[in-house]
Amino acid sequence: MKTAQGGLIADAPKAAPSGGRLRALDGLRLLAALMVACYHYGGRGGEITHAWGTSAARVFPTLHTPFSYGCLGVQIFFVISGFVICMSGWGRSPRSFFASRAARLLPAYWVAVLLVTAVFALPVVVYETVSPSDVLVNLTLLQQPLGVDRVLGVDWTLWAEVRFYALFALCVVLPGANRRRVILFCAGWILAAAIAQGAHQPLLDLVLMPEYAPFFVGGVGLYLVHRDRRDPYAWGITGVSFLIGQHYAVRSLWNAADPDAFAHRTSFGIIAVVAFGFVAVGAIALGWLERVNWRWLTVAGALTYPFYLVHEHLGWVVVETLHRRLGVPSYATFLLTIASMLLLAYAMNRLVEEKLTPRLRKALSAPRG
Repeated sequence: MKTAQGGLIADAPKAAPSGGRLRALDGLRLLAALMVACYHYGGRGGEITHAWGTSAARVFPTLHTPFSYGCLGVQIFFVISGFVICMSGWGRSPRSFFASRAARLLPAYWVAVLLVTAVFALPVVVYETVSPSDVLVNLTLLQQPLGVDRVLGVDWTLWAEVRFYALFALCVVLPGANRRRVILFCAGWILAAAIAQGAHQPLLDLVLMPEYAPFFVGGVGLYLVHRDRRDPYAWGITGVSFLIGQHYAVRSLWNAADPDAFAHRTSFGIIAVVAFGFVAVGAIALGWLERVNWRWLTVAGALTYPFYLVHEHLGWVVVETLHRRLGVPSYATFLLTIASMLLLAYAMNRLVEEKLTPRLRKALSAPRG
């Protein structure tokens, strides 16, 4: 069985030049998704406060601060995505690359949008849904640039992934992937993103994503390390990406000066989590985790994308039902909510992704006269 995501939505980590399947990458993906779930259920305010009936800081007086670092699971996803997209795009034609990306991304996403919309439309569910028109726009994945209300709170990360795919396709896949071209792509994107940050031009920010570029580029650099661990350019790309990436993570997430912050993250803690993401992918790239080759990790990787899509909004409903209506204790509610979202993700993978992804890829890959 193949997984349905790389960082979130790329191909499964197939055989690399040295051979073997990178199952540890599947496990790291699910770990990053669970980090994000911990953040959404116990590491922030917002709608989850209504679900619990009080602030999650009161529900989890000890864990709410560690949970607040879970949002950095997204940055880890981006590093993984850079690694896997470079791996899967190497040697592919533009048509094949586009078909693979669209087929991996869209079926589960469409189902998640419709499922969350349907659940939120139930009379017993108090969370506000978006308008029918906005739901239809959400199916295109272009709701953010069009200024439309989002059905899924997590889909902003998919918009970042799509822009990365477009840049990689235009600069690497279209002309043909090779080491020199990938290095130039990484160096050019990092430099252009820095210029965009200094220029304060919204269009450049939209295209070049200065805040997230270092994580995608860092993953690409680690794939070059995977191909040749003695490549100084690959190590240089990875190192510079980490140095810039931690800066953006600290700048956006360090909230020590905010007295009303849900939890106060430390700059050291943020840097440590970012470093963990780079080191973990680096250990996989270097083959240090080859022994972590358990078959169940493939299943874990397959659950990551659908779990990520549905866990936040449907998690609110499950938490409210279990904790406020049925009186289930908070920690049991937390674990049961995670388990129920994983079960739903398994159903989506088996009933949606395994059936529709190959058909959509075949249809998009077929040559036309």
